[in-house]
Amino acid sequence: MTDTDAGAGSEDDGQRSRRWRINEDWAATVVGLMLLALVLAGVVPEGLVP
Repeated sequence: MTDTDAGAGSEDDGQRSRRWRINEDWAATVVGLMLLALVLAGVVPEGLVP
């Protein structure tokens, strides 16, 4: 195995993980918007929302 072969495999792994990574701020934003949509749609009962 050469150094270039080892580098190519790790580069592919980095590109795959970079493609599917989501920042925790964006994850919290998406969860918050989903909760807001559920409340506005009336799926969440009124007693659960203060």
